[in-house]
Amino acid sequence: MSLIARTLLLFALLGAAFAQAHASVANAPGANLEIALVTYGPGETYWERFGHDAIQVHDTVSGESVDFNYGVFDFDESGFLLNFARGRMHYLMDAAYTAQDQHYYIESGRSVTRQPLALTPDQAAALRDFLLWNLRPENARYDYDYYVDNCTTRVRDALDRAVGGAIRKQLETRAGGMTYRQQTARLMSAQSWLMLILDLGLGPYADQPPTAWQESFLPMVLQRELASVKIDDGTGGTRVLAGESQLVSPNRLDVPPEHAPDLRAPLAIAGLVFAALLIVTARRWPTGLALLGTLYLVAAGIVGLLLLVLWTLTTHHSAWANANLLLFNPLAFLLLPSLWRARRGLAASRLADRILLLQLLAIATALTLHLLPGTVQQNQPWLLFAIPCWLALSWSLRRGLRRIH
Repeated sequence: MSLIARTLLLFALLGAAFAQAHASVANAPGANLEIALVTYGPGETYWERFGHDAIQVHDTVSGESVDFNYGVFDFDESGFLLNFARGRMHYLMDAAYTAQDQHYYIESGRSVTRQPLALTPDQAAALRDFLLWNLRPENARYDYDYYVDNCTTRVRDALDRAVGGAIRKQLETRAGGMTYRQQTARLMSAQSWLMLILDLGLGPYADQPPTAWQESFLPMVLQRELASVKIDDGTGGTRVLAGESQLVSPNRLDVPPEHAPDLRAPLAIAGLVFAALLIVTARRWPTGLALLGTLYLVAAGIVGLLLLVLWTLTTHHSAWANANLLLFNPLAFLLLPSLWRARRGLAASRLADRILLLQLLAIATALTLHLLPGTVQQNQPWLLFAIPCWLALSWSLRRGLRRIH
Protein backbone atom coordinates (compact mmCIF):
# COMPACT_ATOMS: atom_id res chain seq x y z
CA MET A 1 0.00 0.00 0.00
CA SER A 2 1.33 3.44 -0.88
CA LEU A 3 1.96 6.12 1.72
CA ILE A 4 -1.07 8.07 0.43
CA ALA A 5 -3.35 5.03 0.68
CA ARG A 6 -2.08 4.24 4.16
CA THR A 7 -2.71 7.82 5.28
CA LEU A 8 -6.23 7.75 3.84
CA LEU A 9 -6.97 4.54 5.73
CA LEU A 10 -5.70 6.11 8.94
CA PHE A 11 -7.96 9.13 8.44
CA ALA A 12 -10.89 6.82 7.69
CA LEU A 13 -10.31 4.83 10.87
CA LEU A 14 -9.81 7.89 13.05
CA GLY A 15 -12.74 9.65 11.42
CA ALA A 16 -14.95 6.72 12.26
CA ALA A 17 -14.10 7.19 15.91
CA PHE A 18 -16.01 10.46 15.84
CA ALA A 19 -18.90 9.17 13.76
CA GLN A 20 -21.03 7.20 16.18
CA ALA A 21 -23.39 6.18 13.36
CA HIS A 22 -20.59 4.14 11.83
CA ALA A 23 -19.14 1.60 14.23
CA SER A 24 -15.64 0.48 13.31
CA VAL A 25 -12.40 -0.93 14.59
CA ALA A 26 -11.38 2.56 15.68
CA ASN A 27 -14.29 3.20 18.08
CA ALA A 28 -15.48 -0.26 19.06
CA PRO A 29 -15.37 -1.10 22.77
CA GLY A 30 -12.75 -3.61 23.79
CA ALA A 31 -15.39 -6.27 24.39
CA ASN A 32 -16.23 -6.22 20.68
CA LEU A 33 -12.63 -6.59 19.50
CA GLU A 34 -10.97 -9.84 18.44
CA ILE A 35 -7.18 -9.76 18.18
CA ALA A 36 -5.22 -12.28 16.14
CA LEU A 37 -1.71 -12.81 14.89
CA VAL A 38 -1.63 -13.36 11.13
CA THR A 39 1.46 -15.15 9.82
CA TYR A 40 2.45 -15.27 6.16
CA GLY A 41 4.79 -17.96 4.88
CA PRO A 42 8.03 -17.23 2.98
CA GLY A 43 7.76 -15.89 -0.56
CA GLU A 44 9.90 -16.41 -3.65
CA THR A 45 11.64 -13.00 -3.75
CA TYR A 46 14.72 -12.73 -1.55
CA TRP A 47 13.23 -10.07 0.74
CA GLU A 48 10.20 -12.32 1.27
CA ARG A 49 12.18 -15.39 2.31
CA PHE A 50 11.88 -14.69 6.04
CA GLY A 51 8.07 -14.52 5.91
CA HIS A 52 5.88 -11.75 7.32
CA ASP A 53 3.15 -11.17 9.89
CA ALA A 54 0.53 -8.70 11.07
CA ILE A 55 -1.78 -7.97 13.98
CA GLN A 56 -5.42 -8.31 13.01
CA VAL A 57 -8.04 -6.24 14.83
CA HIS A 58 -11.61 -7.35 14.11
CA ASP A 59 -14.79 -5.62 15.28
CA THR A 60 -17.28 -8.45 15.82
CA VAL A 61 -20.28 -6.10 15.66
CA SER A 62 -19.60 -4.10 12.49
CA GLY A 63 -17.59 -6.87 10.86
CA GLU A 64 -14.76 -4.48 10.03
CA SER A 65 -11.29 -6.05 10.17
CA VAL A 66 -7.93 -4.33 9.79
CA ASP A 67 -4.43 -5.85 9.62
CA PHE A 68 -1.55 -3.77 11.05
CA ASN A 69 2.02 -4.60 10.04
CA TYR A 70 5.50 -3.07 10.12
CA GLY A 71 6.93 -4.21 6.80
CA VAL A 72 6.77 -1.28 4.36
CA PHE A 73 9.85 0.22 2.74
CA ASP A 74 10.09 2.73 -0.09
CA PHE A 75 12.61 2.23 -2.91
CA ASP A 76 11.89 5.83 -3.99
CA GLU A 77 12.91 7.28 -0.65
CA SER A 78 15.72 9.82 -1.01
CA GLY A 79 19.05 8.04 -0.46
CA PHE A 80 17.39 4.63 -0.02
CA LEU A 81 20.22 2.60 -1.59
CA LEU A 82 22.94 4.53 0.28
CA ASN A 83 21.08 4.13 3.57
CA PHE A 84 20.59 0.44 2.83
CA ALA A 85 24.33 0.01 2.22
CA ARG A 86 25.16 1.86 5.43
CA GLY A 87 22.69 -0.18 7.46
CA ARG A 88 20.34 2.72 8.08
CA MET A 89 17.16 1.43 6.51
CA HIS A 90 13.88 3.14 7.24
CA TYR A 91 10.73 1.06 7.43
CA LEU A 92 7.13 2.10 7.97
CA MET A 93 4.15 0.75 9.78
CA ASP A 94 1.23 -0.05 7.51
CA ALA A 95 -2.43 -1.00 7.76
CA ALA A 96 -5.01 -2.36 5.36
CA TYR A 97 -8.42 -3.95 5.53
CA THR A 98 -7.92 -7.67 6.09
CA ALA A 99 -9.34 -8.91 2.78
CA GLN A 100 -7.22 -6.43 0.84
CA ASP A 101 -4.07 -7.14 2.84
CA GLN A 102 -4.28 -10.92 2.55
CA HIS A 103 -5.25 -10.97 -1.12
CA TYR A 104 -1.65 -10.49 -2.31
CA TYR A 105 -0.29 -13.34 -0.17
CA ILE A 106 -3.05 -15.73 -1.19
CA GLU A 107 -2.58 -14.91 -4.88
CA SER A 108 1.19 -15.38 -4.67
CA GLY A 109 0.81 -18.83 -3.08
CA ARG A 110 2.11 -17.94 0.37
CA SER A 111 0.47 -19.54 3.37
CA VAL A 112 -1.78 -17.41 5.57
CA THR A 113 -2.39 -18.52 9.16
CA ARG A 114 -4.58 -16.81 11.75
CA GLN A 115 -3.86 -17.30 15.45
CA PRO A 116 -6.51 -15.78 17.80
CA LEU A 117 -5.14 -14.17 20.96
CA ALA A 118 -6.97 -14.32 24.29
CA LEU A 119 -6.70 -10.67 25.33
CA THR A 120 -9.03 -9.07 27.84
CA PRO A 121 -11.29 -6.25 26.55
CA ASP A 122 -9.01 -3.66 28.18
CA GLN A 123 -5.92 -5.22 26.63
CA ALA A 124 -7.55 -5.40 23.20
CA ALA A 125 -8.66 -1.76 23.36
CA ALA A 126 -5.23 -0.61 24.56
CA LEU A 127 -3.53 -2.54 21.76
CA ARG A 128 -5.91 -1.05 19.18
CA ASP A 129 -5.24 2.47 20.48
CA PHE A 130 -1.47 1.90 20.39
CA LEU A 131 -1.59 0.61 16.82
CA LEU A 132 -3.63 3.61 15.67
CA TRP A 133 -1.17 5.94 17.39
CA ASN A 134 1.73 4.10 15.82
CA LEU A 135 0.11 4.39 12.39
CA ARG A 136 0.17 8.18 12.44
CA PRO A 137 2.68 9.57 9.90
CA GLU A 138 4.86 11.09 12.62
CA ASN A 139 5.11 7.73 14.44
CA ALA A 140 5.07 5.17 11.64
CA ARG A 141 8.74 5.30 10.60
CA TYR A 142 11.43 3.29 12.37
CA ASP A 143 15.08 2.25 11.83
CA TYR A 144 15.08 -1.31 10.58
CA ASP A 145 17.49 -4.01 11.73
CA TYR A 146 17.42 -7.53 10.29
CA TYR A 147 17.55 -9.35 13.59
CA VAL A 148 16.60 -7.06 16.47
CA ASP A 149 14.17 -4.49 15.06
CA ASN A 150 12.20 -5.77 12.10
CA CYS A 151 8.60 -6.20 11.03
CA THR A 152 8.15 -9.22 13.33
CA THR A 153 9.92 -7.91 16.42
CA ARG A 154 7.68 -4.82 16.20
CA VAL A 155 4.59 -7.05 16.15
CA ARG A 156 6.03 -9.11 19.01
CA ASP A 157 6.80 -5.99 21.05
CA ALA A 158 3.33 -4.51 20.50
CA LEU A 159 1.72 -7.73 21.74
CA ASP A 160 4.13 -7.91 24.67
CA ARG A 161 3.23 -4.34 25.59
CA ALA A 162 -0.47 -5.26 25.57
CA VAL A 163 0.02 -8.12 28.07
CA GLY A 164 2.34 -6.27 30.41
CA GLY A 165 5.61 -7.88 29.35
CA ALA A 166 4.50 -11.48 29.89
CA ILE A 167 5.72 -12.65 26.48
CA ARG A 168 9.25 -11.37 26.93
CA LYS A 169 9.47 -12.60 30.50
CA GLN A 170 8.69 -16.16 29.43
CA LEU A 171 10.53 -16.32 26.12
CA GLU A 172 13.77 -14.94 27.54
CA THR A 173 14.02 -17.97 29.81
CA ARG A 174 13.90 -20.41 26.89
CA ALA A 175 16.73 -21.32 24.56
CA GLY A 176 16.24 -20.69 20.88
CA GLY A 177 16.49 -23.49 18.36
CA MET A 178 18.92 -21.98 15.83
CA THR A 179 21.37 -19.10 15.62
CA TYR A 180 20.85 -16.10 13.39
CA ARG A 181 23.33 -17.60 10.91
CA GLN A 182 21.55 -20.95 10.79
CA GLN A 183 18.12 -19.40 10.32
CA THR A 184 19.47 -17.12 7.60
CA ALA A 185 21.11 -19.97 5.71
CA ARG A 186 18.03 -22.16 6.07
CA LEU A 187 15.63 -19.56 4.73
CA MET A 188 17.91 -18.32 1.95
CA SER A 189 18.94 -21.80 0.77
CA ALA A 190 16.67 -21.57 -2.28
CA GLN A 191 18.95 -18.79 -3.58
CA SER A 192 22.30 -20.43 -2.94
CA TRP A 193 24.43 -17.57 -4.27
CA LEU A 194 22.79 -15.13 -1.87
CA MET A 195 22.97 -17.62 0.98
CA LEU A 196 26.75 -17.90 0.46
CA ILE A 197 27.20 -14.13 0.32
CA LEU A 198 25.26 -13.65 3.54
CA ASP A 199 27.11 -16.45 5.31
CA LEU A 200 30.45 -14.98 4.23
CA GLY A 201 29.43 -11.53 5.46
CA LEU A 202 28.06 -12.48 8.88
CA GLY A 203 30.39 -12.07 11.83
CA PRO A 204 30.44 -13.69 15.29
CA TYR A 205 27.29 -11.80 16.36
CA ALA A 206 25.25 -14.18 14.18
CA ASP A 207 26.54 -17.22 16.09
CA GLN A 208 25.46 -16.26 19.60
CA PRO A 209 23.03 -18.80 21.11
CA PRO A 210 19.74 -16.85 21.04
CA THR A 211 16.86 -17.03 23.47
CA ALA A 212 13.38 -17.83 22.17
CA TRP A 213 12.64 -14.09 22.51
CA GLN A 214 15.53 -13.21 20.20
CA GLU A 215 14.78 -15.99 17.74
CA SER A 216 11.22 -14.72 17.43
CA PHE A 217 12.52 -12.14 14.98
CA LEU A 218 11.07 -14.68 12.53
CA PRO A 219 7.29 -14.82 11.97
CA MET A 220 7.06 -18.62 12.07
CA VAL A 221 9.05 -18.77 15.32
CA LEU A 222 6.89 -16.10 16.94
CA GLN A 223 3.78 -18.02 15.89
CA ARG A 224 5.19 -21.21 17.43
CA GLU A 225 6.39 -19.60 20.67
CA LEU A 226 3.16 -17.71 21.38
CA ALA A 227 1.32 -21.02 21.51
CA SER A 228 3.01 -21.78 24.84
CA VAL A 229 2.87 -18.33 26.46
CA LYS A 230 0.53 -18.02 29.43
CA ILE A 231 -0.97 -14.79 30.73
CA ASP A 232 -3.00 -13.72 33.75
CA ASP A 233 -6.68 -14.52 33.34
CA GLY A 234 -7.74 -11.79 35.75
CA THR A 235 -8.99 -14.22 38.42
CA GLY A 236 -5.66 -15.29 39.87
CA GLY A 237 -5.08 -18.03 37.33
CA THR A 238 -3.50 -18.18 33.91
CA ARG A 239 -4.61 -18.95 30.39
CA VAL A 240 -2.80 -19.69 27.14
CA LEU A 241 -2.37 -16.52 25.12
CA ALA A 242 -2.69 -17.99 21.64
CA GLY A 243 -5.54 -20.17 20.46
CA GLU A 244 -5.32 -22.92 17.87
CA SER A 245 -3.92 -21.72 14.55
CA GLN A 246 -6.42 -21.45 11.71
CA LEU A 247 -5.17 -21.97 8.15
CA VAL A 248 -6.70 -19.23 6.01
CA SER A 249 -4.86 -20.20 2.83
CA PRO A 250 -2.41 -23.09 2.23
CA ASN A 251 1.14 -22.74 0.99
CA ARG A 252 1.69 -23.39 -2.73
CA LEU A 253 5.41 -22.60 -2.84
CA ASP A 254 8.51 -24.61 -2.03
CA VAL A 255 8.91 -24.95 1.73
CA PRO A 256 12.29 -23.98 3.29
CA PRO A 257 14.21 -26.90 4.84
CA GLU A 258 13.83 -27.53 8.55
CA HIS A 259 17.58 -27.26 9.12
CA ALA A 260 20.34 -25.08 7.74
CA PRO A 261 22.40 -26.68 4.97
CA ASP A 262 25.89 -27.82 5.92
CA LEU A 263 28.28 -25.76 3.79
CA ARG A 264 31.47 -27.46 4.94
CA ALA A 265 31.68 -30.28 2.39
CA PRO A 266 30.73 -28.19 -0.70
CA LEU A 267 33.18 -25.40 0.12
CA ALA A 268 35.93 -27.83 1.11
CA ILE A 269 35.55 -29.64 -2.22
CA ALA A 270 35.51 -26.32 -4.09
CA GLY A 271 38.69 -25.23 -2.30
CA LEU A 272 40.50 -28.51 -3.04
CA VAL A 273 39.46 -28.46 -6.70
CA PHE A 274 40.62 -24.87 -7.14
CA ALA A 275 43.89 -25.64 -5.33
CA ALA A 276 44.49 -28.63 -7.61
CA LEU A 277 43.90 -26.45 -10.67
CA LEU A 278 46.45 -23.94 -9.38
CA ILE A 279 49.07 -26.66 -8.88
CA VAL A 280 48.44 -28.27 -12.28
CA THR A 281 48.58 -24.98 -14.15
CA ALA A 282 51.71 -23.93 -12.23
CA ARG A 283 53.48 -26.99 -13.67
CA ARG A 284 52.03 -27.11 -17.17
CA TRP A 285 50.43 -23.80 -18.12
CA PRO A 286 51.91 -20.68 -16.49
CA THR A 287 49.42 -18.40 -18.21
CA GLY A 288 46.57 -20.46 -16.79
CA LEU A 289 48.10 -20.08 -13.33
CA ALA A 290 48.24 -16.32 -13.79
CA LEU A 291 44.61 -16.19 -14.90
CA LEU A 292 43.28 -18.45 -12.13
CA GLY A 293 45.44 -16.78 -9.52
CA THR A 294 44.29 -13.35 -10.64
CA LEU A 295 40.68 -14.45 -10.36
CA TYR A 296 41.24 -15.65 -6.80
CA LEU A 297 43.32 -12.68 -5.64
CA VAL A 298 40.96 -10.08 -7.10
CA ALA A 299 37.97 -11.84 -5.54
CA ALA A 300 39.76 -12.14 -2.17
CA GLY A 301 40.74 -8.48 -2.27
CA ILE A 302 37.24 -7.28 -3.15
CA VAL A 303 35.65 -9.47 -0.46
CA GLY A 304 38.16 -8.16 2.06
CA LEU A 305 37.39 -4.55 1.15
CA LEU A 306 33.65 -5.15 1.52
CA LEU A 307 34.06 -6.89 4.88
CA LEU A 308 36.27 -4.05 6.08
CA VAL A 309 33.72 -1.45 4.96
CA LEU A 310 30.88 -3.35 6.64
CA TRP A 311 32.82 -3.36 9.89
CA THR A 312 34.12 0.21 9.93
CA LEU A 313 31.68 2.32 7.90
CA THR A 314 28.23 0.79 8.45
CA THR A 315 25.84 -0.05 11.25
CA HIS A 316 25.45 -3.66 10.08
CA HIS A 317 26.62 -4.90 13.50
CA SER A 318 25.95 -8.52 12.53
CA ALA A 319 28.88 -8.16 10.09
CA TRP A 320 31.37 -6.56 12.50
CA ALA A 321 34.59 -8.26 13.61
CA ASN A 322 34.28 -10.82 10.82
CA ALA A 323 37.08 -13.39 11.08
CA ASN A 324 36.81 -14.02 7.34
CA LEU A 325 38.89 -10.84 6.97
CA LEU A 326 41.85 -13.02 7.94
CA LEU A 327 41.12 -15.27 4.97
CA PHE A 328 40.17 -12.68 2.37
CA ASN A 329 41.65 -9.19 2.61
CA PRO A 330 42.90 -6.29 0.44
CA LEU A 331 46.53 -7.43 0.79
CA ALA A 332 45.72 -9.95 -1.92
CA PHE A 333 45.93 -7.19 -4.53
CA LEU A 334 49.65 -6.74 -3.76
CA LEU A 335 50.38 -10.30 -4.90
CA LEU A 336 49.14 -9.74 -8.45
CA PRO A 337 52.49 -8.50 -9.88
CA SER A 338 54.36 -11.51 -8.52
CA LEU A 339 51.75 -13.82 -9.97
CA TRP A 340 52.47 -12.53 -13.45
CA ARG A 341 56.22 -12.65 -12.76
CA ALA A 342 55.80 -16.35 -12.07
CA ARG A 343 54.30 -16.72 -15.55
CA ARG A 344 57.69 -15.68 -16.94
CA GLY A 345 59.56 -18.08 -14.62
CA LEU A 346 60.62 -15.37 -12.18
CA ALA A 347 60.59 -15.77 -8.42
CA ALA A 348 58.27 -13.81 -6.20
CA SER A 349 59.49 -10.44 -4.96
CA ARG A 350 60.60 -9.87 -1.37
CA LEU A 351 57.37 -7.93 -0.78
CA ALA A 352 55.34 -10.86 -2.05
CA ASP A 353 57.29 -13.20 0.24
CA ARG A 354 56.38 -11.07 3.24
CA ILE A 355 52.75 -10.80 2.21
CA LEU A 356 52.49 -14.56 1.70
CA LEU A 357 54.03 -15.14 5.12
CA LEU A 358 51.65 -12.62 6.66
CA GLN A 359 48.70 -14.30 4.93
CA LEU A 360 49.68 -17.75 6.16
CA LEU A 361 49.99 -16.35 9.69
CA ALA A 362 46.53 -14.79 9.28
CA ILE A 363 45.12 -18.18 8.28
CA ALA A 364 46.76 -19.79 11.31
CA THR A 365 45.22 -17.07 13.49
CA ALA A 366 41.77 -17.62 11.95
CA LEU A 367 42.07 -21.36 12.58
CA THR A 368 43.16 -20.77 16.18
CA LEU A 369 40.23 -18.41 16.79
CA HIS A 370 37.85 -21.00 15.43
CA LEU A 371 39.20 -23.66 17.78
CA LEU A 372 38.98 -21.52 20.91
CA PRO A 373 36.39 -22.63 23.50
CA GLY A 374 33.15 -20.73 23.84
CA THR A 375 31.03 -18.99 21.23
CA VAL A 376 33.12 -18.17 18.20
CA GLN A 377 32.35 -17.34 14.61
CA GLN A 378 31.21 -20.43 12.73
CA ASN A 379 33.26 -19.85 9.58
CA GLN A 380 34.60 -23.38 9.24
CA PRO A 381 33.27 -23.72 5.65
CA TRP A 382 35.30 -20.71 4.56
CA LEU A 383 38.40 -21.98 6.38
CA LEU A 384 38.06 -25.26 4.48
CA PHE A 385 37.81 -23.34 1.22
CA ALA A 386 40.53 -20.75 1.79
CA ILE A 387 43.29 -22.86 3.38
CA PRO A 388 43.97 -25.14 0.36
CA CYS A 389 43.66 -22.20 -2.03
CA TRP A 390 46.24 -20.09 -0.18
CA LEU A 391 48.61 -23.01 0.31
CA ALA A 392 48.46 -23.90 -3.39
CA LEU A 393 48.91 -20.28 -4.43
CA SER A 394 51.87 -19.86 -2.08
CA TRP A 395 53.52 -23.01 -3.43
CA SER A 396 52.87 -21.92 -7.02
CA LEU A 397 54.56 -18.57 -6.45
CA ARG A 398 57.55 -20.12 -4.67
CA ARG A 399 57.83 -23.49 -6.43
CA GLY A 400 61.50 -24.30 -6.80
CA LEU A 401 62.35 -20.90 -8.22
CA ARG A 402 65.41 -19.18 -6.92
CA ARG A 403 65.27 -15.54 -6.00
CA ILE A 404 66.92 -13.24 -8.54
CA HIS A 405 69.27 -10.94 -6.65
